Parts: sequence; C-alpha cells; structure tokens
Amino acid sequence: MADTHIVTNQVLPLEGFNPASSPVLIEALIREGGQWGVDQVTDLGALSGSKQAQRWGELADRNSPVLHTHDVVGNRIDEVEFDPAYHELMRTAIAHGLHAVPWADPRPGAHVVRAAGTGVWTAESAHICPISMTYAVVPALRHNAELAKTYEPLLTSRVYDPVLGVPAGKAGITAGMSMTEKQGGSDVRAGTTQAVPNGPNADGSYTLTGHKWFTSAPMCDVFLVLAQAPGGLSCFFLPRILPDGTRNRMRLQRLKNKLGNHANASSEVEYDGATAWLVGEEGRGVSVIIEMVNLTRLDCALGSATSMRMGLARATYHAQHRKAFGAYLIDQPLMRNVLADLAIEAEAATMVTMRMAGATDRATRGDDREALLRRIGLAATKYWVCKRATPHAAEAMECLGGGGYVEDSLMPRLYREAPLMGIWEGSGNVSALDTLRALATQPASVEVLFDELAGAAGQDRRLGAHVQGLKAQLAQLGAGDPQAGQYQARKIAEDICLALQGALLVGHGHPAVAEAFCETRFGGRWGGAFGTLPAGLDLGPIIERALVKEAEQN
Repeated sequence: MADTHIVTNQVLPLEGFNPASSPVLIEALIREGGQWGVDQVTDLGALSGSKQAQRWGELADRNSPVLHTHDVVGNRIDEVEFDPAYHELMRTAIAHGLHAVPWADPRPGAHVVRAAGTGVWTAESAHICPISMTYAVVPALRHNAELAKTYEPLLTSRVYDPVLGVPAGKAGITAGMSMTEKQGGSDVRAGTTQAVPNGPNADGSYTLTGHKWFTSAPMCDVFLVLAQAPGGLSCFFLPRILPDGTRNRMRLQRLKNKLGNHANASSEVEYDGATAWLVGEEGRGVSVIIEMVNLTRLDCALGSATSMRMGLARATYHAQHRKAFGAYLIDQPLMRNVLADLAIEAEAATMVTMRMAGATDRATRGDDREALLRRIGLAATKYWVCKRATPHAAEAMECLGGGGYVEDSLMPRLYREAPLMGIWEGSGNVSALDTLRALATQPASVEVLFDELAGAAGQDRRLGAHVQGLKAQLAQLGAGDPQAGQYQARKIAEDICLALQGALLVGHGHPAVAEAFCETRFGGRWGGAFGTLPAGLDLGPIIERALVKEAEQN
C-alpha cells in the first residue's frame, strides 16, 4: 500500500525561541537606562521560550479557572480554582520581579528593566493581569502611609503564595482593583457602591455594599475599590481575609466567559457589607486610583507591542521554512513586503512603549518634564499602539495560511488576546479623550511634547511636516468648539503617537526602518493594509532584524 501521509514542506513548531533576541527591544532597554538588566531580561526570555514554560501557557489557557462559591457542606467560600500551570506562571513572574519590585529597587531604569522583562515573558499573557495590577497598586496605596508601611514590602516580595490567608501574615501578596459597575463602565463616577464609616472605635474602617461588574483576578489578596463615601467617590483598601482571619464579605457571583484571556478569572463581585479602609481622602477616589490606572495603561501598550513582536517572529519563522511555488516564502517579493511592514509596526510600537516606560521611571524619581511627557504621551500611545495590535495579529496569522487558524499554531490565542489591550483600562474613545484632557488640564505637556519631537523633526522633512500639522491641529483645538475637538480626539491621539514613533525611529532607530516608516506613515505612499509598502525601499535590513536565527529556536 502506498503511504499517503509522508510529511514534507511542513514547518516544525517554534521552540526555544528567546523573545529577548529582538534587537529593537534590547536597544530600547539600553537607551532608556536599563542596560544593567540586559542579562536578566535575556535569561528570562530563554525561560519563556522553553518547552516547560510553553506547556504551562498551553495548560493555563486551555483549562479555564473554575469558581467555587460554597464548600461541600454549604459554607460560602468564594474561591477560584486554577490549573497548576497558572501558579507556575505566576510564581515565575513574581520570582523575576515583574509584579512590583521596581518600587523597592533604587537603581535608575528599574521600571524599564521590568517593562522589558514583561515583554519577554510571553509564555501566556492572561496571568499578567494580576502581575500588572500588583505593580500598579503601590503608588496609589502610598496615599495611606500606615497601610503602605505594612503592605508595600509584601507587594514587592518575590514570594508567590496563592493560598488565602491574612495578608499581613503572608510572605508575599498580590493586588487587584475593583472599579467598574454595570450602569457606568468607564464612567466610574456613576458607581453606586456605598461606603459607610464604622465609627470612631473601628480602626477607621468602612462597610462597603454594592456590585462590581468587572473585577479581574478575584483571588488576589487585597484590592483597591471605588465606593461612594459621605464625602464623595473614594478609594478603599479591601483585603480578602480580614486581620482576625475571617473571610471578608466579598462574594464572587460569576466568572466572565470571555473571547480570550482565558487563564485570568475576571469576575462579578458583590460587596455584601465588606470591610475596607480609606486610601487618601474622601471624595478623592479617582485622583488616588488614577495613579494605578496610568501604570496598567502602560502595561496595555507594552502588551500590544509584545503581541506584535511575537506575531512577527512566528510569521517570519514560518516564511523562513515554508516553500510555495518553488521558493521559500521569505524570498517571495509580496511576502517580504508583508513581513517588512509588520516589522516596521512592531519596531515603532516597541520604541514608543519603552520610551513611555523610561518616562515612567524618571517621573517616579521626580523628573517633572518626564512626568508631563508621560501624561500626554502615554494616553496617545495607549490609544494607537493598542489599536494597531489586532490588525497586526490578523495579518501575522494570515502569513501562516490555514495552519495559522488552527489552535496548535498559537496564532488564534494571540489574535484573541489582541483586542483586550485596547479595551482594558479604557477603550479607544476613553484613551483618546484622555489625550484631550491632558492637553486641557496640563498645557505644559504640549510644550514638552514638541520639545521632544523638535530634534528629529528637523532631520526628516516628512516627520517635520507631520509635526507642523500637529501643531496647527492642536492650536485650532484650543480655539475651537470643544464638541468638535472631541469629534477629532482619535485623530489627535493617533497623530501624537505617530509623531513620537517617527521621532524615535529617526533619532535612534535603524535607518531602513525609519525611512520606511516616514515614507509610508507620513509620506502618503502606503495603502493602509499591511504589505502595501511602495517600491524602492530597502527591505533587506528590516527583514534581517526580524529573522528567527536557527540557534535561537534550537
């Protein structure tokens, strides 16, 4: 009998690939002050690409969390059961300091090293949600010095302990936040959860009653919660287990059945007379928790840039080893156009998000200029980079053909995760309107922005023209109808991010990538879809930077 199943011209799985081999990521890590972390980022990347870590990611994604509201005899327990692989992912991320260690590390560039580390820890993305929230909670918690003194060392500990217990008695804890309600969503001021002071003899605690529509990672040890106190919307610190060892009255109603992000247990929560402590002043809840939101928004942008680099790596690796019509895909002109275009987008996204990580690092150390740049730049970057992740993932998947639509390729998981970064911590409209808010409430940020762009804008006429157009656009915005400004908010945020990306590429990027970006994103010679780069560009160096070297995946 003839053997009808001889396998030829099939690409073996990409195994052992180190995401830290990305030139643009390591270049940005060094440029933004994190050169001391190159080795540890590279080591974490090697672990991320290992068969073991990839298997953890597969199992955690496949075996979704299970909610147990009651124990066998009917006691309310409100616990979520995870696949053991999820805990391995969490343990590894925390052991490598991705959760909060920069707050305890005095070295300049600590936030940048943490950002790059998160960008190479790619085994599975959903567990990064509690990692990100734990990272982001620290500056908000510092509004209550007593709470910060007790819990900040535990939040920055490199010990992962998933067993519920009194937070102050554990070796390490994780944190979440609980803001949105079904009637308000992003409009958190519409929240109706009530906070009532427990009286002068109750350690300053409050009783919280209400329903939260979306609380991710409900098995964290502590949460920051928004609720309406007598003095207005306020921020509260709420532990899962109270200091006396009893379970707080935080009821998990159900887990969300989501498009992707399967390993993360997003939930609806009922606070049925839960006990919490005030963080900051009554009525100042948004201003307190916004410090946490700004950091999780940075992680959204970083996550989208990571998605682009991983999609590019898998598409390029496939093209290197798959033949069609008598030649490898990587050598076919149209495929080279597509891959180069994907690489340009990934490099631009990586450079601007790492620049925002650098601005965050310097802002936390007291640099007012960098704080202003982050204020306007992060809002625009969160909007545009996250907006580009979904079409990028779709095009990368298409490079693998039908095989890319199959779960085994991991491309469907990448594709399902891509839209989340654009929605989480404020969808596109919220991010774009926040860009306008930065322009209106901190006008000094506009001067800092154009100062940031000035040097590179003088080196490239296309970038210079874009920057001049942006200046005119913002000047008209200040003198025009506010409603018209809101109508144009997305375009303004897009143009700000594109300007930052172009300036970084012209000033620091590879010349071939910078030329292609300016010619297409500013020069008008681009069809809009990936793979429509005009003739005459030097694609060789762009593709060379994206190639998966054999040694990296063996």
